[in-house]
Amino acid sequence: MNQSNQIRKTALYCRLSQDDGIEGDSNSIQNQKAILQKFAEDHHFPSPCFYVDDGFSGGTFQRPAFQQMISDMENGEIGIIVTKDLSRLGRNQLHTGLYIEERFPMFGVRYIAINDNVDTDSSESNDLMPFKNLFNEWFIRDTSRKIRAVLKAKAERGERLGTRTPYGYRKDPDTKKLIVDEEAAAIVRRIFAMCAGGSGPSQIARILKKEQILTPTMYAYTRYGITHTCLDTAHPYNWSDSAIANLLENEIYLGNTVNMKYSTKSYKDKRRVEHPREECMVFENTHPALITREVWDMVQRVRKNKRRLTKMEEQSKYSGLVFCADCGSNMVLHRAHTMSASYNHFTCRTYKKDGEACTGHYIRECVLDEIVLEDLRRVTSAAREHPEKFAAYIGSKQSTELQREIRRQEKELAAMRKRKMELDTIFKKLYEDSVLGRITTEQFQMLSGSYTEEQSRITAGIPQKESEIQCLRETVSGTDSFLDKAKRYTDITELTPELLRLFIEKIVVHEKEVKWSKHAPQTVEIYYNGIGYVGSGQQDVEEALEAPESLQTQDTEKPRQAS
Repeated sequence: MNQSNQIRKTALYCRLSQDDGIEGDSNSIQNQKAILQKFAEDHHFPSPCFYVDDGFSGGTFQRPAFQQMISDMENGEIGIIVTKDLSRLGRNQLHTGLYIEERFPMFGVRYIAINDNVDTDSSESNDLMPFKNLFNEWFIRDTSRKIRAVLKAKAERGERLGTRTPYGYRKDPDTKKLIVDEEAAAIVRRIFAMCAGGSGPSQIARILKKEQILTPTMYAYTRYGITHTCLDTAHPYNWSDSAIANLLENEIYLGNTVNMKYSTKSYKDKRRVEHPREECMVFENTHPALITREVWDMVQRVRKNKRRLTKMEEQSKYSGLVFCADCGSNMVLHRAHTMSASYNHFTCRTYKKDGEACTGHYIRECVLDEIVLEDLRRVTSAAREHPEKFAAYIGSKQSTELQREIRRQEKELAAMRKRKMELDTIFKKLYEDSVLGRITTEQFQMLSGSYTEEQSRITAGIPQKESEIQCLRETVSGTDSFLDKAKRYTDITELTPELLRLFIEKIVVHEKEVKWSKHAPQTVEIYYNGIGYVGSGQQDVEEALEAPESLQTQDTEKPRQAS
């Protein structure tokens, strides 16, 4: 034993992962400590001290105790490192070999693996070490494969894979199924309600923080004693906008279980990969829902559009709903403390940025309120009083519009296929000319290059277009849902953010027939969730309800007009 090892301490490193626990008590931390302590005493190693990583995989070296040991080694505090066997140091063949053969010798550290008879001071004992490291890595690879198979089987049975109980639920002590935690569920429902009203994650987080509502991790800790890596007891009310956003996008609150949403690339790369929903396994009604499908759909529509506070620190009830008919951009609400509320008005966002790119489409908020409230009452009243005729009217109208859109898409698809055939013929002709020497290689490359990008674009676009057409053919009318809402809201006296998003998909504002005129007619189209645009006035709809079959050949309705 050299002098440097005598004056430096001996690191006794222990590690146990969940996977190693399968092997029983032989690898327990207590057992490792006993073996290492006795070995150090028998060999009179100086100043033995333990470094313990309990619950950390050998596939990674990002373990707190291991990193501390390496830091101490680099500071010259460690002369000997002892483990029970090579697998305790790590199960990654390359990295384990790198530490033993390069890093440890670089700092003059002797490494010993007791059960594998490895001692870096004795070269004869290290001949089989690479093979043992290989088998150690094979073990973790095999374990990973088995765990993935078990998780996949559970996922296919509809069992929830997550171990952490979602905020708003708790586990039934007997069945281990999710049941509602009423106290937290009330907060979840409130968060969804605030978002449905137009508030964004940042705004909701500020409100909850101001009201000193415990964060999900802090709530689980104080209520059930459950700890989490994100637990921050110093800031118990520090809600983040990302936490709110994740909650609003979690289907668990619909009563659904979504499995295989995330995965890792391999047992070595633990970074999470998110899969698109169509690749996930979705099981509906597996536990009590905290919100309705209606609220969920409303929130997802709101989440598609960015909602910003005005300079008056208020959220417009129309936020994300009003659009310019010409350029399609959002309409911006203008208001100020110095301006009467009756002069609050919307203008086109594009026009605000570039006065030449579009026109103002100016409309006062109070005028829009009157139009929307009147139209909402009109449509819901018609739906309640004549539900069957209303459904027939909407069905025939949607069918006509849908068929028109399908025909348009099919024409585009046919044109794409025709062009693809033309390009194939062109490439074939160019290739023949090149082979027969009619054109040079340089000419072939120049001529074909101009078509290659177009061909690639069309080849990729055809399946996408086919998918769009198939989706249109599978479109289901939302008339039943609208009728149900109309029956529940029989006395609409004012417009609220929640009410607007419950019924309305979008409001399209046209430019006045005479620009900037105070009295010129202005078209406003209101599109309702699930049923689209519904006529232009009470008389129009009543006439349609009297003879809904006549609408099968009717293309358009006259929109609402404001002056």
